[in-house]
Amino acid sequence: MTLNAVLRDVTDRIITRSRRGRKSYLDLMRSLQSDAPRRQSLSCGNLAHGFAACSPADKDSIRGGQIPNIGIVTAYNDMLSAHQPFQTYPDQIKVALRDVRATGQVAGGVPAMCDGVTQGQAGMELSLFSRDIIAMSTAISLSHDMFDGVLCLGVCDKIVPGLLMGALRFGHLPTVFVPAGPMRSGLPNPEKARIRQLYAEGKASRDELLTAEAASYHSPGTCTFYGTANSNQMLMEIMGLHLPGAAFINPDDPLRPRLTAEAARRVVSLSAQGTSPTPLYEIVDERAIVNAIVGLHATGGSTNHTLHLVAIARAAGIDINWDDFDDLAAVTPLLCRIYPNGPADVNHFHAAGGLAFVIRELLGAGLLHDDVMTVVGKGLSAYTQEPVEDGDHVRWHTGARVSADTDIVRPAAEPFSADGGLRVLNGDLGRAVIKISAVKPEHSCITAPALVFDDQQSFLDRFEAGQLDRDFIAIIRFQGPRANGMPELHKLSPALGVLQDRGFSVALVTDGRMSGASGKVPAAIHVCPEAASGGPLSRVCDGDIITVDAQNGRLDIAADLSTRDATTAPIDTGAGLGRELFSGLRAISSTAETGAISMPGLDFCTENSVPEPSQ
Repeated sequence: MTLNAVLRDVTDRIITRSRRGRKSYLDLMRSLQSDAPRRQSLSCGNLAHGFAACSPADKDSIRGGQIPNIGIVTAYNDMLSAHQPFQTYPDQIKVALRDVRATGQVAGGVPAMCDGVTQGQAGMELSLFSRDIIAMSTAISLSHDMFDGVLCLGVCDKIVPGLLMGALRFGHLPTVFVPAGPMRSGLPNPEKARIRQLYAEGKASRDELLTAEAASYHSPGTCTFYGTANSNQMLMEIMGLHLPGAAFINPDDPLRPRLTAEAARRVVSLSAQGTSPTPLYEIVDERAIVNAIVGLHATGGSTNHTLHLVAIARAAGIDINWDDFDDLAAVTPLLCRIYPNGPADVNHFHAAGGLAFVIRELLGAGLLHDDVMTVVGKGLSAYTQEPVEDGDHVRWHTGARVSADTDIVRPAAEPFSADGGLRVLNGDLGRAVIKISAVKPEHSCITAPALVFDDQQSFLDRFEAGQLDRDFIAIIRFQGPRANGMPELHKLSPALGVLQDRGFSVALVTDGRMSGASGKVPAAIHVCPEAASGGPLSRVCDGDIITVDAQNGRLDIAADLSTRDATTAPIDTGAGLGRELFSGLRAISSTAETGAISMPGLDFCTENSVPEPSQ
């Protein structure tokens, strides 16, 4: 199939724009690359420290210097359902490595917080910058220079992007991502949302709400809705960093430990001592990043990745911006309806054909680069296959050629919509992104008076007091990365949904985030420049007429903001729950469109390529 012209043009302009940064990155990676284990350059004291705790057999293997030694970076904790299964993975991996004459060590752990636990709480202000802490923790884990390959164990929101950003600084090593899979289906997501909305209206008790939530989030594994965590798994697969079909196998499926062992064996073959040496920097290139953006659009994935993919790309010397997302969205059909964009969960999606079917359809439509490197070799077409058990091992066979349920996943010729689930807005209020895959057409363009809030609790207080039964656009400002760390504002969703169901025209405009669970109410999010940097949101007043127009990509105000002084951020010490420890990161964060990066040393793209907002 001929490559789509827009896909080709966007890829070419990214390559041109990234030439300087990509060269700097590749030069560094190639200078670190070695055919022999780098630990051979360690002193005897260095090396002895490095294998002191190993078994006698592993100690001899590492001491000999020729056997591949694999570093395991894990996000295990048993408070996160998605990461609890990782407890047993290191031992499984070490057994599999010994079977192929290799060794493994847990190189380190990275923090893993749960946005589901902190949603609407003060701890959410640490969430976005935990990604950068994870990247730095990954670098610390691998800094001992003991390893010939890397296995990254992570699933959820900031964790996978952080692991990949950190691993890219060791891009001279091969890296395979190892998922744990989603929990099995519990209470249907639409029913959970219904009870949340009833609770917001005072029509359900806290006990009823907690019972519903516990029936939805009920066991080890990723939450089953298609938020950031499961969007991460799609991205790792479509970028060729998972084994094919690994993303959505449940933790208790007998296939799961076999895939884990196979990932361990595979990273050995990708090492310099293996049969197919393939460092990470050869996999994450401009084409892989474009494939990731297309996958995000085609599946209606998380808005958080308009931040994370930018940061991942810049860590690899690749310069992308929201116009690239917008142009690719215009030609990428929406192939999936997974909650919150439909009633199905990721288990239903996987059973209906899943990623193997979606990748097959996108390749057939010329909307993915097939000529990429992956952890299983050259060609993304390998990811149209599905894994099956073969004794203690895994083999792959042809994946679904036909959707088993066209209410969940459709062929490219008969999509749910002709374009992707994300769009970029420009206008007097700056630049923003909006997720439209769950927004009904009649709600895609809203013009209404502004009601301005400097925090989400002020909004909820007025809602609970019955003061918001009207048409309005909520401006929730001072929620950007430099203000309070850019928390998700998903706690607002039930209240906004109630108002919309009452027949009012409502929308949200914010420099904060709205999470991977962005739903039916139009939300212009990630507004740049943010209010804390003197952006236009800092000059909006109650009653100003705002237009959020997803159809034409506009974010406008019927007022002359040039005559107004900027409102300063409300006084907040940011103390408590460790928030004060992140003040330095907030102060140096880049903009949302450049990835909200708080590690200047990570970013190889020193020239700002972000277009100015159109007026």
